[in-house]
Amino acid sequence: MTARGHAPGPAPVAPAPGVPGLFAACPRGLEAALAAELAGLGARDCRAVAGGVLFDGDREIAYRANLWSRLASRVLRRVAQRRYRDDDDLYRLALGVEWERHFDARHSLRVDLSAVRSPVRSLNFATLRVKDGIVDRLRERTGARPSIDTRAPDARVFAYLEDRQATLYLDLSGEPLFKRGWRAGRDAKGEAPLKENLAAGLLALSGWTPAVPLYDPFCGSGTVVIEAAQIAFDIAPGLSRAFGLEKLLDHDAKIWAALRADAIRRAQAAARRGASPPRLAASDLDPRAIEQALRNFERAGLPARAVDARVADAAAARPPFDAPGFIVANPPYGERIEALGAAGPPPGAHGDAGRHERAMRAFGATLRERFAGWQVWLLSSDRALPGQLGMKERRRTPLFNGAIECRLFGFEIFARGQGVSGGGAAPPAPARPGRSSPR
Repeated sequence: MTARGHAPGPAPVAPAPGVPGLFAACPRGLEAALAAELAGLGARDCRAVAGGVLFDGDREIAYRANLWSRLASRVLRRVAQRRYRDDDDLYRLALGVEWERHFDARHSLRVDLSAVRSPVRSLNFATLRVKDGIVDRLRERTGARPSIDTRAPDARVFAYLEDRQATLYLDLSGEPLFKRGWRAGRDAKGEAPLKENLAAGLLALSGWTPAVPLYDPFCGSGTVVIEAAQIAFDIAPGLSRAFGLEKLLDHDAKIWAALRADAIRRAQAAARRGASPPRLAASDLDPRAIEQALRNFERAGLPARAVDARVADAAAARPPFDAPGFIVANPPYGERIEALGAAGPPPGAHGDAGRHERAMRAFGATLRERFAGWQVWLLSSDRALPGQLGMKERRRTPLFNGAIECRLFGFEIFARGQGVSGGGAAPPAPARPGRSSPR
């Protein structure tokens, strides 16, 4: 079948030379940390760009990035790249890719498109043209076309449009990589307030290592401490889930089985070395949150009692360990905290905002009084948080929790009379996102 105005059988589209062939997306603000992580996994030519990292590597590297990256949201393989001017160019680009090597009519398909400064008038129509090119190619080469499934597709193609250049990617991840496979119920639908890869990013940016005690006094369902525990026990974040790469026609089951077997051996070896377990603690004012966290610890494959979890108010918290460590947390906005002993709301403060500010003032007082020697790293969309805590941050890092612009505030608490340190530089603000459209 041919599209109106186009000749059949275009020449295959080869990926552009000199450009890394893989892309890992991540929450904005984590690009540099993700580049370092991928390099540690063996990736080559890692280039941090807005919203992710371009990198090179063979099939094993791509598979390992899916299995082991704690910071990536998705790993994509570039299959075509070309200059374009209009929607017909996008159709020709998609028609020239050898999709039959990757999937066929037995697979369901979804096409997503995002754009930055693109000349096309309608992203929806541009997405349709890419989709048409893919299904026409498969109909020509295989005699049948795949069905479209926007909810749970077997194969997923991403198109990225810049002002003059279009790139097509084949998704290797399937479900986003922050879905580790241990959530259940409402949390499993991606509605948790803090996604797993962003929680891992907080740990990476803070500089925490398993040799240092860690405490989350606003733990909710336990996301931060689960990420920390999986790091400490060398558990691959993707060990309990499936991936899109497993459904593709060119999947190498032998390489994948070897990587998974090695990950299982590493986790088992770390569990056997449990003579000096990591010092991890979590608390929350809501007993239901602690019950959920305990269930999540088990589903995440953590050894019994890997995390000391209890019901407690952060405003009355005490250090859970003898040695100072790190507090890494995403404080809620007023729902699960009480301001024990705090004064009434300041003039002009009302409702949740007033309760939140009182709670943060009480929490700040507790930190200064009881947590000398600790580092405190708090993610918040409230830029007034340091003032509410009565503390001066030493670092302020822009991050995005989904579409919400946040800051990771870093504090260092000295003994009474020494105050709180400042200093350190934040990375540059991330670029603004482009438009997007799924099909």
